[in-house]
Amino acid sequence: MCGIAGVLNFDDAGADPDLLRRMIQTVRHRGPDDCGIHIDRNVGLAHARLSIIDLACGHQPMPNEDRSLWITFNGEIFNYLELREDLIRKGHRFATHSDTEVILHHYEEKGEDCVKDFNGQWAFAIWDSKNQKLFLSRDRLAVRPLFYTTCNGVFLFASEIKSLLRHPGVSREVDRVGLDQVFTFWFTLPPRTIFRGIQELPAGHSMTVQNGCIKSQRYWQLDYSPASEIRKIGRREEQEYSEQLLDLLVDATRIRLRADVPVGAYLSGGLDSGIITAIVRRFTNTPLKAFSVTFDDPEFNEAPYQEEVSRFLGTERHEIRCSYDDIGQVFPRVIWQTEKPILRTAPSPFFILSRLVREQGYKVVLTGEGSDEILGGYDIFKETKIRRFWGVQPDSQVRPLLLKRLYPYLPILQEQPPEYLKAFFHVNAEDLSNPFFSHLPRWMLTSRIKVLFSDDVKDELRSENCYTELEANLPEDYYRWDSFCRAQYLEAMFLLPGYILSSQGDRMAMAHSVEGRFPFLDHRVVQLAALIPPNLKMKVLNEKYILKRCAEHLIPRSVEKRPKQPYRAPEGKSFFSNGRGRDYVEAALAPAQIRKTGLFRPAAVQKLVDKFRRGLAIGIKDNMALAGVLSTQLMVDQFIEHLMW
Repeated sequence: MCGIAGVLNFDDAGADPDLLRRMIQTVRHRGPDDCGIHIDRNVGLAHARLSIIDLACGHQPMPNEDRSLWITFNGEIFNYLELREDLIRKGHRFATHSDTEVILHHYEEKGEDCVKDFNGQWAFAIWDSKNQKLFLSRDRLAVRPLFYTTCNGVFLFASEIKSLLRHPGVSREVDRVGLDQVFTFWFTLPPRTIFRGIQELPAGHSMTVQNGCIKSQRYWQLDYSPASEIRKIGRREEQEYSEQLLDLLVDATRIRLRADVPVGAYLSGGLDSGIITAIVRRFTNTPLKAFSVTFDDPEFNEAPYQEEVSRFLGTERHEIRCSYDDIGQVFPRVIWQTEKPILRTAPSPFFILSRLVREQGYKVVLTGEGSDEILGGYDIFKETKIRRFWGVQPDSQVRPLLLKRLYPYLPILQEQPPEYLKAFFHVNAEDLSNPFFSHLPRWMLTSRIKVLFSDDVKDELRSENCYTELEANLPEDYYRWDSFCRAQYLEAMFLLPGYILSSQGDRMAMAHSVEGRFPFLDHRVVQLAALIPPNLKMKVLNEKYILKRCAEHLIPRSVEKRPKQPYRAPEGKSFFSNGRGRDYVEAALAPAQIRKTGLFRPAAVQKLVDKFRRGLAIGIKDNMALAGVLSTQLMVDQFIEHLMW
């Protein structure tokens, strides 16, 4: 992994080398091993390198043979060896053994369509001097970040927003519509970001900047159309899907072990990371070291399961123990990396874990991210199925009990009568026909914390409807898909890239120069999963049934049978103890500072703070409200009021 940045001046003025240096130095945490800049009159490319493949010859920005093409590339093309052999057969000559050079030659061969052949995770920019065109691309599931903006006749792009802010003319202002989206969905809807005027290239898109025109186009779309046909599945077809899935996962894992440095793995104690670790141990000769995060609080701790999987697979495992104090200490640094508000503390342990990985001398880790989204592993999929089951008999007193069984770790929910549950879980005719039925309870609960917004923010948002903008981003066939698949699409194409792969993934790992690789997000695996009928992904309420079927004997039986435990981290107690908040918490949430920022109501925030000081805060809503307001205040302080250069 690396950090990239660049500029293109529309008026043909020379690119500013000092600006490029500032932009790339700001993200040297992404690439501490090497740094480079290339300028071609009005165009400048910059690169900070994390050396993983071809350590000696992979310097960037990199040219092709006649130096008509230059690239700055963040990511990995995992099938680069196969592509390289094909290109050599076609007469291409290579000066390095890097995947970066393969991109250049494949662009020579196929132009902008080259990205359709890549199996990987990437964000790159190619300056095509013959056509005076800047070509940018981002991988299918937006594993790697890519932001851009225009300012005073200059197009700027970078891996992180903080690099764009190094240009003195770029506006430093919160996009309040983006804030509304975060406080509803947990993410902004691409290309929108939390900063007004700064955009991100969406998943599966490429972009050209030529003759002053900026054009974005989609090259890949996740399609569940085949899965919308409900049919009876025979044992033979079930076995075929199981074998295909395992074969693809083995190959996806195998090619993600390609590196000239050691590769480790995250081991959570759950099904997904256990399967990836087991595949490495069973199907390759690669030595593997596993890394885990554990918690002092037993409510969140999965150490016994991690130890069991590690013993079963015979892997060396290193762990970092995470306390309330640890999470509270690193939270401001986490926000510097996320560059947007977050509603949970969950990214903080990943920040701490990646630091351990780097201290152990590792630059690359395999993880199990993506499995829950593509194979139906989250509670939200079970919840949706139960809600539709209840909706058939809305007056049933028995069916809502399934929802209580689904969330045993939410004691408040256990006390509620069916009438409350019906309203909370939106089980009525109008909601059952809503295109976002699966996510209404989550989004409505999150939206309740917008009561903290200032009157000024509420007035500005009065004419906005974030659901309308989301609906405009849906594919045409969405409404014809099975309801299970619609829920999967919302998770895989919005929450996954917008929050999990960014705030919990790329940003927390790259904060310590660690690259995450995700076998479940190999596009071949994702596309196969879309073909698998919903009743094989969740058999009755048995989540990820087909994955468990294909992974039999790979992991301990107890882990396979273990109920899904959602990943959570300690929240309110990380910020308040003995009736007082941490110093930075008290400063960020002080009425004067809230008033100065202008995004929240000081009296309402003070009431929330008092609840935490007195130990009276309860439930998900209070914790989300605290994390959301605090992270927003920290973001404004770090990126708008006091730039942390």
